[in-house]
Amino acid sequence: MENVNLNAIEEAAQRVKGHIHVTPVMTCGMLNNMAPGRNLFFKCELLQKTGSFKIRGALNAVTKLVEGLPEGHEKPKVVTHSSGNFGQALAYAAQLRDLGAYVVMPETAPKCKVNAVKGYGAEVITCKPTEESRRTTGEEVQRRTGAHFFSPSQTYDVIAGQGTIGLELLDQIPDLDAVIVPVGGGGMISGIATALKSKNPAIKVYAAEPENADDCFQSFQAKKLIPLPPGPVHTVADGLRVSIGESTWPIIEKHVDDVITVTENEIKDATRHIWQLMKLFIEPSAGVGIAAALSQKFSLKSQDLKNVAVILCGGNVDIDSVKHWL
Repeated sequence: MENVNLNAIEEAAQRVKGHIHVTPVMTCGMLNNMAPGRNLFFKCELLQKTGSFKIRGALNAVTKLVEGLPEGHEKPKVVTHSSGNFGQALAYAAQLRDLGAYVVMPETAPKCKVNAVKGYGAEVITCKPTEESRRTTGEEVQRRTGAHFFSPSQTYDVIAGQGTIGLELLDQIPDLDAVIVPVGGGGMISGIATALKSKNPAIKVYAAEPENADDCFQSFQAKKLIPLPPGPVHTVADGLRVSIGESTWPIIEKHVDDVITVTENEIKDATRHIWQLMKLFIEPSAGVGIAAALSQKFSLKSQDLKNVAVILCGGNVDIDSVKHWL
């Protein structure tokens, strides 16, 4: 039996119902003109609670944990490592369920995200800006506190929660042909792809990834998991500076149709387009999906793909950090 399936996603949808937004789908004629032959539909997860899609997975996982506790059992604490969005989501979910939370964040994390995590009541522990440091610091906090660890992308209950986006897309765009999803750890695309392919295998699912953090693309080409090399990852898309993992890679390999990589300049230009044309203050990680939709690489895909959804995954922008490229 698959670890993440349609049933798990539908159960997640019931768990989070009433606690999250069904985010709107918006369109923009001027952006359609930049992608001839396509009708682009923008799923506005930047308008989600905590400013990104991450609350879907965090709340599903935390709620399921609490539901499984024996009566009278002491409430656990929870811990994760995050560049910011999942940290905010887990902190908020823990607050809703009256749990303590710890969030390990790289010292380079945007200030707005650090402040938001603290604002939701979680304790922030900083680490070096590498995946290895995030992992080892998270493990140390878990050992010290006894907290229950949730991965931002590799925990199956988190992936199932992110899959609720796919269910909403099917309701909001009945004739959906394809979806483009930014990919970092791969939790969002794994959940969405599982939901969509389970309901309609003909829908194409494309991952969008920065060229400077292209582990998903490299894995797709090699047909095996190839993580990012050790050390800092240099992309303006700070939410995508992590590798896909052991949980998400098999789902991506099975359900994702292709991976489209984009340059830093394409990411910046696409982000500006959304700011200026749609008046939506997305973060650059969301700009990766737009950049892919407007790219020459995607223009070469079948013209039968008329109705294309793009996930605007978040809007937690550190204004100071984007001043240098505005």
